[in-house]
Amino acid sequence: MTKLIALIDGSIYSESVCDNAAWVSQRCNADIELLHVIGRREVATAPSNLSGNITLGARTSLLNELSELDAQRAQLSQKLGRAILDDAESRIVAQGGTHVTSRLRIGDIVEAVAEQEADAEMVVIGKRGEAADFAKLHLGSNLERITRSSTKPVYVAARAFKPVKRFMIAYDGGTSAMKAVDYVARSPLFAGLECCLLLIGAENSENQKRLDDARTILEAGSFDVDAKILPGQPDSVIASAVENHGIDLLVMGAYGHSRIRNLIIGSTTSEMLRSCKIPVILFR
Repeated sequence: MTKLIALIDGSIYSESVCDNAAWVSQRCNADIELLHVIGRREVATAPSNLSGNITLGARTSLLNELSELDAQRAQLSQKLGRAILDDAESRIVAQGGTHVTSRLRIGDIVEAVAEQEADAEMVVIGKRGEAADFAKLHLGSNLERITRSSTKPVYVAARAFKPVKRFMIAYDGGTSAMKAVDYVARSPLFAGLECCLLLIGAENSENQKRLDDARTILEAGSFDVDAKILPGQPDSVIASAVENHGIDLLVMGAYGHSRIRNLIIGSTTSEMLRSCKIPVILFR
């Protein structure tokens, strides 16, 4: 049996992560491993300036008190992390989940995911984390890091879960997009769902061949594919298509260009994550 890694941080997106992970688990017959990572800064000793006219004895006393406070803070962080995991596990079990485990780690979240994902089918994460600026629609600080580093598909949960009936593949003919098409054609996660295939670009023979090749793979996986080519800017066209066609889940390649290129022209991946109110599965 395969497993999913569900990243939980206690934010309002954690409930959606649980709900989406439960849905994926039931369709794929996969275990769920809940993972909460406490950053090193949350348990590290805060630097203190004890110079000046403080006597040696007073300085020693203050250092001892700071050490005790740091130990208490570390214990509280771990208790909070365990409580977050327990709540998440209870939510999944209430939805019928039976194969749920949890792990509490201290360190870097990307490193923790890399250690655990070798035998995982997918990584599930919320679009925004506990520290995200919701008013400015900032994405979670760890989302891009995990998406760029993970070797597995990354399922980005929206704020609230709703049953998925219709999904769309945003296709550009690239390596990551082909990987997404092949995954969809083989995975029980998508079985029985309505499939849309969208290529953004000019209607020419080259793009038509790309679209036909992808459609052939999907049809071999028993999908009845609604395939289209539409002109325009990818982020705005995809967002409109998602809205107009009642799409519940978007599948696409992730971060196909370098960071430097993204700084110049922006990233379609990031724009789609910001604008879409549905979950997105990203492939690299």
